[in-house]
Amino acid sequence: MRFFKPPWITHEDDKPIFSVDIHPKGGRFATGGQGGQGGRIVIWNLAPVLSEKDEENPKVPKMLCQMDNHLSCVNVVRWSCEGHLLASGGDDKLVMIWKLTGEGSSSVFGGGGKINVETWKCVTTLNSHNGDVLDLAWAPHDGWLASGSVDNTVIIWNVNKLPEKVALLKSHTGMVKGVAWDPIGKYLASQSDDRSLRVWRTADWTQQEVVTDCFTECSATTHVLRLSWSPDGQYLVSAHAMNGGGPTAQIIERDGWKQDKDFVGHRKAVTCVRFNSNILKKEIPGSSRTQRYCCCAIGSRDRSLSVWLTSLKRPLVVIKDLFDDSVLDISWSSNGLNLLACSWDGTIACVDFLPREIGQPLGVDEKNAVYERMYGKSLQRNLNQSFTGSQIIENSELLQAMEEINDKCNKEITTTKEIPKPVTPEIQEFQKPSTPLIPANKQIETRLPSGKRRITPMFLTPAPVTSKDSLEVPSMNDTTPTSFSSSSPTKSKIIVETVKESAPVKTVAQALSFTSKSAQSHKPINQAPSMQSSVQINQLMCSEVPGDQPVVQFINILEPQKMPVGVTVTKRTDRIKMQITNGCNVTSKGTLSKMEVFKTADDNQPIWEAFLGSTIRCIAANRKIIIACCDDLTINCYYVKSGARAWPSITIEDLVVSLSLTEESMCLVLTKTGLMHLWDFENRKSVLNRISIRSLLTNKASVSGCSLTNSNQPLITLTDGRAYSYSLDFQSWMPLSNPLDAVSKAGGSITKSLSATMPLSSLQKSLPIHGASDTLPSAVTLSFLESQIAASYLLQSSNEYKHWLLCTINHLLEKGPECRLRSILDDLMGMPYSSANKKDKTDKILDLSKHDLLMEILEVIKSKLPWQRLYQEYNELLELRK
Repeated sequence: MRFFKPPWITHEDDKPIFSVDIHPKGGRFATGGQGGQGGRIVIWNLAPVLSEKDEENPKVPKMLCQMDNHLSCVNVVRWSCEGHLLASGGDDKLVMIWKLTGEGSSSVFGGGGKINVETWKCVTTLNSHNGDVLDLAWAPHDGWLASGSVDNTVIIWNVNKLPEKVALLKSHTGMVKGVAWDPIGKYLASQSDDRSLRVWRTADWTQQEVVTDCFTECSATTHVLRLSWSPDGQYLVSAHAMNGGGPTAQIIERDGWKQDKDFVGHRKAVTCVRFNSNILKKEIPGSSRTQRYCCCAIGSRDRSLSVWLTSLKRPLVVIKDLFDDSVLDISWSSNGLNLLACSWDGTIACVDFLPREIGQPLGVDEKNAVYERMYGKSLQRNLNQSFTGSQIIENSELLQAMEEINDKCNKEITTTKEIPKPVTPEIQEFQKPSTPLIPANKQIETRLPSGKRRITPMFLTPAPVTSKDSLEVPSMNDTTPTSFSSSSPTKSKIIVETVKESAPVKTVAQALSFTSKSAQSHKPINQAPSMQSSVQINQLMCSEVPGDQPVVQFINILEPQKMPVGVTVTKRTDRIKMQITNGCNVTSKGTLSKMEVFKTADDNQPIWEAFLGSTIRCIAANRKIIIACCDDLTINCYYVKSGARAWPSITIEDLVVSLSLTEESMCLVLTKTGLMHLWDFENRKSVLNRISIRSLLTNKASVSGCSLTNSNQPLITLTDGRAYSYSLDFQSWMPLSNPLDAVSKAGGSITKSLSATMPLSSLQKSLPIHGASDTLPSAVTLSFLESQIAASYLLQSSNEYKHWLLCTINHLLEKGPECRLRSILDDLMGMPYSSANKKDKTDKILDLSKHDLLMEILEVIKSKLPWQRLYQEYNELLELRK
């Protein structure tokens, strides 16, 4: 797998790109957004994106055509399934249909010398909407086009008889931000700001289902709500949904429209979902069987992109901080190996998968067999009717009756007709499994010799699992996504079977770990500067057995969790440049990894080099030392100047997933099993050893950051907005941010007045922005303010400490009580009866002068007429102390 962001794919002045779509034949892709004085559509050549050679070749054009016909921003571009037409919709309330002409190249009007290699002309303009057009979707047969708009409606257009409208759907009471057809054309789904998702029957355009429960907590915070059907039509995945206060992508089953599963993990609202249009298969290692599954990509306002395989319980990959703003659209190539995503920041990102990473597509015959088993035979409509293509009849009795009628009328009937798909003859498609399955109702609890226990993760299987092999690898017919988490855990009827073991048992987590040998060949390119990592801890584990590994590995583009083998990775600091090459030499004794250090970024000759006998996983450096963590569970330390080992390797219990090193040589590591170590390498001593963070992983949260505060205390941030610091004095975790806490929810929105870059503010971005309720006691707000003071002190953030102290003073002057106000003044005054620590005889708090703080507070009190008595009292005391 590799990912990259071609800098040349941009609209004018880095204006937002709201939509991206890859052509069904794979040679080009379209983007839509802002440009110039209105909307802009650009058709790009895909070859320079995927090939560095083509990118550098001046004879290979990058831009194929630029169209500026829309009067306002273009919100969506979509190729027809056969690729002959391109549809676009924008803020000018128009839907435009584009077609390639044979007119050759031409200059872009007002484009400053840009050349249109191809000529695309608008052949039809549809103007029936009364508001911005936000999403478009082509029916599988290419005969119909659905458009969703700000005017709360969905219009179905007959493309063969434009501008004829097939249907006008008016049930939504809010802006329609997403539309999607199921792959057999029986249903159309739409999602709106009215907190509902509606499924429409295309036979009579009546509502089949209205889904609202998972959207009741949602707010209108996304520009789009792009939903998607799985390639077999068995699952519909929504955009922005909520579960337990956290953002999710809701999974809706076609069978009964059940809503008990969802994709979780993103920190902010999900904006777009896009299934790979193929059904995938992989051979099970050590077996002649194959496994079928689907692949789905999810984009979010948290600027990250996740890719899920339904054969895994966690994402295949999560790319964090991919953009500087919200992800707005996603598109897969027809071969299923290339993924494009666009963002509000005006950039495009490409993720390129290898077949062994994502799987092989089912062949055409296999695909047709799957559709026939699931939905019956397909029926070819008369070519003289309003559209051509195939419609699948799910009811076999209805199909038989229609065939008899057509036989009498001498109409042509075709059986097992393949649904038209946007593919070329040389490209196969991934396909979905045949029959939906149900989860097994048994989990295995293993009792280890130490008395500890481990519960094996439950996979969805077609039959009760009896063999060891079937416990380690999901069934070949596993069609229900195993990564789906239930929204209704109380309905579970799982039986836990206890088994005693005399030796450690290989778990499913180990069998499916993303850090297996097969994953070591990943070669991501364009490595970015090193920053803090992020990781998901396996929450299914109950033991602390060395070697336990989570099912998932989160990848942060700013610092890959595992450096690739055979590729030189460059890391730079303010003072040196480092190059790490894993697998640089293969000897009879094993494989070596090399670390080189250069004096400046421009040097080509290293000042020293060192070799390690294991793969280097992650690395960090300051002005004195370099720390390298390896796959053999060792921590290695070298002096920057000489390259000499500072001391022998330190061995820990598991792989390092997060590494942080300060200028004071405080080194913090977090292992895959959620254990934390902190060393003071300056004084060569351990500060913390095997501190567990598992108690923090509640509410389906995972770790999004692990670092050290300014006072060298461990800081853990979670995906649900919570943040904790580990107090070295109290040897306990202390909360810094908790958006799930009732006091924090009612605490008000004073945080908005602070810079988001300040330590505490940056951790509390997820706190509610509404003000405190007048119905709550004033002491609730006071409790929130005092917790903010304590958190600011713990983070050693003097500006925030002063801000929250003054907020508390103003609140006390308005609401009381006076005793709390006097306590603050006494502590600053240094009165003998104050509540301050008697050992603390300094005249400063953090780097703030207590005297200056007291004077500033007294000025605030002085301006309040009812508190003149208190001002006089403390002002006189202050004068006496001079």
